[in-house]
Amino acid sequence: MWLGPEEVLVANALWVTERANPFFVLQRRRGHGKGGGLTGLLVGTLDVVLDSSARVAPYRILHQTQESQVYWTVACGSSRKEITKHWEWLENNLLQTLSIFDSEEDITTFVKGKIHGIIAEENKNLQPQGDEDPGKFKEAELKMRKQFGMPEGEKLVNYYSCSFWKGRVPRQGWLYLTVNHLCFYSFLLGKEVSLVVQWVDVTRLEKNATLLFPESIRVDTRDRELFFSMFLNIGETFKLMEQLANLAMRQLLDSEGFLEDKAQPRPLRPHRNISALKRDLDARAKNECYRATFRLPQDERLDGHTGCTLWTPFNKLHIPGQMFISNNYICFASKEEDACHLIIPLREVTIVEKADSSSVLPSPLSISTKSKMTFLFANLKDRDFLVQRISDFLQKTPSKQPGSRKASVGDPAPEPLPGPQEASELPASPSSPLRSQPSLGAQEVPTASQGLLKVFQKSSPMEDLGAKGAKEKMKEESWNIHFFEYGRGMCMYRTARTRELVLKGIPESLRGELWLLFSGAWNEMVTHPGYYAELVEKSTGKYTLATEEIERDLHRSMPEHPAFQNELGIAALRRVLTAYAFRNPTIGYCQAMNIVTSVLLLYGSEEEAFWLLVALCERMLPDYYNTRVVGALVDQGIFEELTRDLLPRLSEKMQDLGVIASISLSWFLTLFLSVMPFESAVVIVDCFFYEGIKVILQVALAVLDANMEQLLGCSDEGEAMTVLGRYLDNVVNKQSISPPIPHLHALLTSGDDPPAQVDIFDLLKVSYEKFSSLRADDIEQMRFKQRLKVIQSLEDTAKRSVVRAIPGDIGFSIEELEDLYMVFKAKHMASQYWGSSRTAAVHRDPSLPYLEQYRIDASQFRELFASLTPWACGSHTPVLAGRMFRLLDQNKDSLINFKEFVTGMSEMYHGDLTEKLKALYKLHLPPALSPEEAESALEATHYFTEDSSSEEAPPGEEQEGRGNEDAQEKRGEEKGTSPPDYRHYLRAWAREKEARRETIKDLPKMNQEQFIELCKTLYTMFSEDPAEQALYHAIATVASLLLRIGEVGKRFSAAARPPPRAGEDAEPEPAAGDPQARAGGDAHAGKAAPGSPPAGEGGRGEGRGSPSQPASQPASDDEAKDDLSMSSYSVVSAGSLPGEDPDPDPAGEDADADPARSPAARPRARPAGTVDADWSISFEQILASVLTEAALVDFFEKRADIAPKIREQKAVERPCSASSEPEPAGGAG
Repeated sequence: MWLGPEEVLVANALWVTERANPFFVLQRRRGHGKGGGLTGLLVGTLDVVLDSSARVAPYRILHQTQESQVYWTVACGSSRKEITKHWEWLENNLLQTLSIFDSEEDITTFVKGKIHGIIAEENKNLQPQGDEDPGKFKEAELKMRKQFGMPEGEKLVNYYSCSFWKGRVPRQGWLYLTVNHLCFYSFLLGKEVSLVVQWVDVTRLEKNATLLFPESIRVDTRDRELFFSMFLNIGETFKLMEQLANLAMRQLLDSEGFLEDKAQPRPLRPHRNISALKRDLDARAKNECYRATFRLPQDERLDGHTGCTLWTPFNKLHIPGQMFISNNYICFASKEEDACHLIIPLREVTIVEKADSSSVLPSPLSISTKSKMTFLFANLKDRDFLVQRISDFLQKTPSKQPGSRKASVGDPAPEPLPGPQEASELPASPSSPLRSQPSLGAQEVPTASQGLLKVFQKSSPMEDLGAKGAKEKMKEESWNIHFFEYGRGMCMYRTARTRELVLKGIPESLRGELWLLFSGAWNEMVTHPGYYAELVEKSTGKYTLATEEIERDLHRSMPEHPAFQNELGIAALRRVLTAYAFRNPTIGYCQAMNIVTSVLLLYGSEEEAFWLLVALCERMLPDYYNTRVVGALVDQGIFEELTRDLLPRLSEKMQDLGVIASISLSWFLTLFLSVMPFESAVVIVDCFFYEGIKVILQVALAVLDANMEQLLGCSDEGEAMTVLGRYLDNVVNKQSISPPIPHLHALLTSGDDPPAQVDIFDLLKVSYEKFSSLRADDIEQMRFKQRLKVIQSLEDTAKRSVVRAIPGDIGFSIEELEDLYMVFKAKHMASQYWGSSRTAAVHRDPSLPYLEQYRIDASQFRELFASLTPWACGSHTPVLAGRMFRLLDQNKDSLINFKEFVTGMSEMYHGDLTEKLKALYKLHLPPALSPEEAESALEATHYFTEDSSSEEAPPGEEQEGRGNEDAQEKRGEEKGTSPPDYRHYLRAWAREKEARRETIKDLPKMNQEQFIELCKTLYTMFSEDPAEQALYHAIATVASLLLRIGEVGKRFSAAARPPPRAGEDAEPEPAAGDPQARAGGDAHAGKAAPGSPPAGEGGRGEGRGSPSQPASQPASDDEAKDDLSMSSYSVVSAGSLPGEDPDPDPAGEDADADPARSPAARPRARPAGTVDADWSISFEQILASVLTEAALVDFFEKRADIAPKIREQKAVERPCSASSEPEPAGGAG
């Protein structure tokens, strides 16, 4: 490649000059190519250790002038061919011009200008979108692509110098982190190590320090452990690796590929060695952290953050911390974790004002809100710029308040949103758009504006409740004082005091309001007025798989609570769950959502419950409620890890009993609501909305700790479950003012000695005292580690399920099937990485059965076929692969699943001579041979009755039952069933179960054109075989014999058929008992097969007679072989090129070429051609002929092993156009 000219002072150190002229020198790196010796080894090692161009550019061209000692690099190349091309260009285009110049300075200036021009031109073609990646980085990316054979679509994120530990020897080299792969290259004293690992194959990634490996990064895949150390900045490297592995896991989980974030702000001056992708990933990580810290909506983007202080009026202090600004919020987090958190929605802001600076309060900024609160920030570094940014965002907020940029007070804007009330008026639930919705019946109105608890609980005055009422009153009073001091609504100062109050229990009257605030659901509700009502309207009366499951679970949702013992509560629950299933079809509905939602409905209106559910499913409990409850399994893994660390005595016992997996899933999925009395569990939910998953883990650990002695004495899982069940049933809330609700699990406690009651507030207190060391950052770190484990174990389960679904008669062993599955999956993943012409291949649906999740298209199948087939046909292989694909693609969606793929492979590898020949025979008949014909046959089935369509369709296995299937699917559509209708899969499975063996009698006859294609394939199959000559001789003999058999058959059929009457189209009729001879003949009446042109021009003179020539007059074996191969190629391939019209006139030369046939005997619809439509041959005739030749019998009976081909495919170096499975290729030595 051309390089921007750089000075080289010592031109000959470590380089050997191979060519030279007065202006340029072509050099080769010592140690590359021939010989090299010790010097070459040392040079190669130095290259890798000291320079990132590790062994990538062994050739270079320098510009020189006679007087100057300074040389300039102008090009480098990885191969002699590449560098020679550049050298020749310089000689042809520049030498003559340069000899005209007088001054050497002018020569150098001209050369440098020319080279820069070439580079600019190349970059213009390569990067039309104006990539900002700096030159140094681009160079590294090009080297990475060349070294590891990656295609253009594979983007480098960053590269680092490090050591890879191979055994006990560290190999210094370069680690390249791309979006989809981890790659490492090292060359040390002649030993080369090259590794490529897909991120989706990583099962473990951790940073550790041991005596053997000082501070290293460990990367595990299913079959190996890799250690990297000696990084300059191990923290940064590990963080980036974590991000990339996380993205890959997301891809496996929900097929969301990594998309470069175009909306990220770009820096004015890009960093020298940082790619745009790396910046995007850093910004993405900051965004996620920002949203999680302040519980903000998913589309919120951090614009920037700056250090500052915040004046807190409640304790009269300036608290140091960070101010964060995004498009809709200004947030503040103190340096001390609990000191103060603040969220100011821009929709609430009325005035932004620069106050006067003083020595006590430098650069102050005052922000006022509609709720009459004023926040004073100071010590801002770039206050003017900050105010400008806030002002810009204020102008974009929906309420369009004018943000004041001047140091004067702006007028408060009138409130634009009529729906939601101001935050200061939060105690009254916000009026829901559902109220005015005419579609809801009158009896359903109450739940639209208030929680079910208010509707169903008889409100008795607090005085009548005695001590409990007094306690509740005190709680309310405490919160009112807190609101007075710290503010109320979204802009409340959140401090350690807030947490204390939450831990003491939220009063019933404030629960709904505070849940909305702490979860962040209030923000989304206010900014999406009317959204829930629209969803309810859209989803009403719609039937899907989710609605069916919802209906089934409605009456199981807290049946013990009076609110859900009648239609009012049930209808509200149905609407909320159905609306969410329509909002998020990837989750739809999952068991346990009903229990959580029913509790949310008790304390809030329908709309509030809906937005709380959104906050839970999409932010607070990520991936908990998807089809495979991945999030809950991840947190279960964290719980097991914490039990090991914090309760080591109990951990081993629990593992032996297998209890943790059984208990924790129900605890986490329902936030203890299904295992604890309602009034106690709801206190845990209070803390959960404030603190997140940390509380659930703490309480779970406290429950195990409290029962440790009893659990250690348990002998089996059942006993342990009973101990924990009885304990949780007796966790009571003595302060609850609600009438106690009987708990379903109370059956477990019916024993002689019921355990002592445990107060929920005591349990919470203990959990905070003993296990409060848990931090949100640590939990996220642990979640990442567990997510790798969980998703990879789910992938292994999927692999086993798919392999089990493959019928036993397929011939491959379980290990071979698993290896084939990995290769197949890698090919599917490649379409996700580097794009595909078909979106269906790229986006899999994780809700589909495992077998249907990974599918590949025709181009990917061609690549796999070429590398795995035992029938290597040279340049004819892609054609054969295309036919095999069409044969396997039975539902004609241009995609095949793993089962179909394995069926195709098995036909070539397993079975006797008859089975293999049968597979080959079918590859040369429709639908494999002619997709156009197959399409027209498929269209015909819609217009004819079932009987006629079955006559028209080929009776081969691939065509059976398609008409029925279409009709059934159509009927299903009319019924209005849901898109993922599993009945379709059940029907398909039932059809597969029916014993249906295809016999050779079922195979249709083959016409002359198809037979010639078969001969052509056979000729290309033997080119690499040791017995090549014997096979060619055998196939020539068999082909000539079959051509004569066909000729004889034609005469018999012609003699048996009466001549057609004048004026009729003389279409050749099929022979009796051959329902597909006509289909074969029609191939010529319609469109020609792929790879065979319309027979208008092809082989006009010799095409007719040639095929029979070897039969009548074989002079010698070689001659016969050459003659037949010439004839088959001439008939099939010497025709018009694709796109040319076939000769429309059947008269002329061609009529003379075949005097034997009268014009009346030729079908009028068919263009004049070289192929005899009356000629046909059956499979039995081909089989019988092949059996006469021992060489052919040996060839087809020979056992082939697929294992070496799979290994080769896994380790193969990827060509630039596509990828084989990028598994690590172990380095030599």
